[in-house]
Amino acid sequence: MDEHRPTFRLQALGAAGSSHALRLPGREPFPGVDDHLVQPEVTRDEIIGGHRVVASPAKWPHATQHSRLDYVLEAHVAPGYEAATDLLTRFSGDSDFATDACVSKEGVDPATGERYLEEIAFEVVSKQNEQNVTIKAQRMDQRGVRRIFTIWVKGQRVCEWSPEKQSWRRLEAGAQIEDPCLVRPLSVSALLDAAQADDAVAEALNVKDNRVIRRLKAEGRAEGRAEGRTEGIAESILKILAARGVTVSATERQEVLRCRDLDRLDRWLLRATQASAAAEVIAEP
Repeated sequence: MDEHRPTFRLQALGAAGSSHALRLPGREPFPGVDDHLVQPEVTRDEIIGGHRVVASPAKWPHATQHSRLDYVLEAHVAPGYEAATDLLTRFSGDSDFATDACVSKEGVDPATGERYLEEIAFEVVSKQNEQNVTIKAQRMDQRGVRRIFTIWVKGQRVCEWSPEKQSWRRLEAGAQIEDPCLVRPLSVSALLDAAQADDAVAEALNVKDNRVIRRLKAEGRAEGRAEGRTEGIAESILKILAARGVTVSATERQEVLRCRDLDRLDRWLLRATQASAAAEVIAEP
């Protein structure tokens, strides 16, 4: 989502025009992850550091980048984890917002009786206020999100939040994101380039032993075995003819070697033991 509307400070309920300190409900030290300040799926409002912002629908190329992120991330999620898009989370007393994409453990956290907190989170940044992006990272880090990434549409770069430096660290295009949440390292370049995204997804699905890829691999092996068998029979035909002193022209030789019909090759193999000419071997009614 893009943030187009200027932020404005939340006010406590009270007399019209009054301004009081914001009083927020929730358990200490953190509210529940689904103890929201805004209404999920009803409003586009989010609360970031005590300020309300409107998360507007994205425009190109932000929307395209978001779609690629979802595509690549879903394929890389390890068993026992699940990916989510625009998952609204109460990260602190003064923050209730959604990341563009995230990964968390499946099921219910027995310590809280709620869903698990996000372990890694991604934010696509285009027209968002950079200060808001940093505040989001700080709130997520304080809540316990292990790793936080941003994909900056302008400049085409990927960054990771550094809790120690309280700033963003740019990742090189050739870098890889390794994490227990992922079945294989996620290439940074795959988050930025469509062709590399396809390659990364295919490799991740292969690691997951995807049934379609498994079937295609099995079919490829079967085709390879069949190919090897036809080549072997064709070479045997030519060797038999050579051993018997039967002359084979270049054209006849190529016809034998190009044949991929096992039944036909089997017939030719039998004929090669008796034929006095190569034409008798490859002649078909």
